Amino acid sequence: MLDFIKEKTDCWEFLRSTELPIFIYGMGDGAEKILRVFDMYNIPTAGFFASDEFVRGHYFKGHLVHSLSQIEALIDDFIIVLAFGAGYESLYNRINDMAKRHTLLAPDVPVVGDGLFTYSYCMENADKLQKVYDLLADDISKQTFADVVNFRISGKVEYLNACTFPRERIFTDIIRLGDDEEYIDMGAYNGDTVLEFADITGGKYRRIFAMEPDTRNFRKLTKSTDGMERIDLFNAAAWSDDTALTFSDRSGRNSKLTEGGGVKLKQVAALRGDSLSENATFIKMDVEGAERHALEGCAQSLKNGSKLICALYHRTEDIFDLPLLVHEINPDLKLYIRHLMYIPAWETNLYCVPNTNNHLT
Repeated sequence: MLDFIKEKTDCWEFLRSTELPIFIYGMGDGAEKILRVFDMYNIPTAGFFASDEFVRGHYFKGHLVHSLSQIEALIDDFIIVLAFGAGYESLYNRINDMAKRHTLLAPDVPVVGDGLFTYSYCMENADKLQKVYDLLADDISKQTFADVVNFRISGKVEYLNACTFPRERIFTDIIRLGDDEEYIDMGAYNGDTVLEFADITGGKYRRIFAMEPDTRNFRKLTKSTDGMERIDLFNAAAWSDDTALTFSDRSGRNSKLTEGGGVKLKQVAALRGDSLSENATFIKMDVEGAERHALEGCAQSLKNGSKLICALYHRTEDIFDLPLLVHEINPDLKLYIRHLMYIPAWETNLYCVPNTNNHLT
């Protein structure tokens, strides 16, 4: 069981045992999360650095923030710990260039919730991980799943490099859209994925339902889709019931449902996808850790064979919990996993299509 797991040493254990100085690349929420884990494991920090354009005499946690070139001029050998997400090509390439010169790790810390994705965590959930692996519909999905699991244990970016899949092939190889789709976009952000859907279908679709709870993002969504036909916009969160929830209104991709502690909290409407339509043919959800609830809320459309794109990276358990939930809702859906260009594994998604479609296997 779990023959696909090659990494048995967590990145945290490696960092605790190394004698090399450790420098954290980045500041902000990601660095703070990593520092909290460093405290748990008694991992020392030698300092912080940022990209040259951001080094202007900043201090972070009492440390003067350096540039990489300043550190390289003083120290020959050290370890870099990446503390932010890289999703555009120039930054992605810069990070991989650093990894050629130094040991570079991108530790997995959950975007939402608690718990760390360690080797022991995998052993505790071995049955679930193996079941997902066995359920996956093609060899690329199995290898991607293995690479992402090994990355999340070790923090080694080469695993993500090995499984990065071209974004443009998602809608040619897996999710194939017709000209009569009923689309629910959960976490529509500023309308980018709505416009992508309209472009791919050539404007031929039955209806679009777009949900976005963040106030500023919803205004952008409204503006970007102005003039589109057969579209309904909802300033609401995706959930398992029709209710109201507390929301952290951050005016960005990281706005999320919360139990408190945010700076800008508000009550928002929360809706089931099935309340909008039980006959959706395509659902996309990227809802910042509320994916399980969102899946439960669109169970009828999934039972009816809706195609699905679902983020798998917000919570520690998502990578096995969400595919198993979809399989429980509709065992006839074929499950694929792909990782798009991003470090860490924040663009690892589940793609589901009905068995009647002639797909990759």
